[in-house]
Amino acid sequence: MDHIPNHRPARHDVDREAMPPVAMVLALCTFMSFAVLDTGAKYLVTAGYAAIFVVWCRFLSHAVISFIVFQGWRRADMYRMKNAPLQVLRGLLLPATTLFNFLALRELQLAQTISIFLSVPMLVTAMAGPLLGEWAGPRRWAAIMVGFLGVLIVVRPGTDVFSVSIVWSILATITYSLYSILTRNLAMKESQSSLVFYSCIFAAILMAPPALIYGQMPASVFDVVLLASLGALGMGGHALLVKASRLASASKVAPFVYSQLLWMTALGFIVFGDVPDGWTIAGASIICLSGIYIMNRERQIARRERKLAATR
Repeated sequence: MDHIPNHRPARHDVDREAMPPVAMVLALCTFMSFAVLDTGAKYLVTAGYAAIFVVWCRFLSHAVISFIVFQGWRRADMYRMKNAPLQVLRGLLLPATTLFNFLALRELQLAQTISIFLSVPMLVTAMAGPLLGEWAGPRRWAAIMVGFLGVLIVVRPGTDVFSVSIVWSILATITYSLYSILTRNLAMKESQSSLVFYSCIFAAILMAPPALIYGQMPASVFDVVLLASLGALGMGGHALLVKASRLASASKVAPFVYSQLLWMTALGFIVFGDVPDGWTIAGASIICLSGIYIMNRERQIARRERKLAATR
């Protein structure tokens, strides 16, 4: 569950076009990649590997792949930072999100973690006001409140369902929301290669000591391949998302994030035999509907602002 797509289209004309079928396929494959990543992580942490070791392997392989893909030996813009403090903070928030999520996956079903995590668009909308000056209107605030009601239905505080693992999942949602806001803030100032590289290299360096202390040698070739593939799945998901966003506007791609709930539920059943209960399904449905409404509302507002700007 690495990335919720941002709201900035790669081209300005694609929002007026119908979404090409290939963009739909790419968007679905994007979130399938992230679902497979989480499934692999859950398999590893439930098999006994320390969560911090799995996170470190995920970001180490991501850093190596990024260095190769962006040809880090010949691109100076990959290392250039115009706002180093925010880049560093952003580079710490993503591994923190991944660590919290992997800790939650030790006990929670995949469907539970993704249901909570899908409240990110609502939390970002709520936080964007005080942090970015992008204040939500009454309709979006109403959708945010409904969405958080869905979260409460999933986590059910005060019942036996609520546990430390739920807290880890909520923390992952909060840290990723902050990461998303920083990404929106830095997207127009920093190069894409630096944003991708620094989001993984900080984790690979800072997590190395504890990961090597608490880590262990993989028990099989399959585990080695799985540990190495986590970074490839994350990087591959990002690449597919960028390609989909070049073929269709981000506002069209964004709702496909909710397909991750279907992927995670299916993989949870196939790999672990997990079946989400009725409360989780009901809460997840409310969260998805609220998030889709918020995305659609933001798309309408953006379209109206472009029309007003064109008439001036």
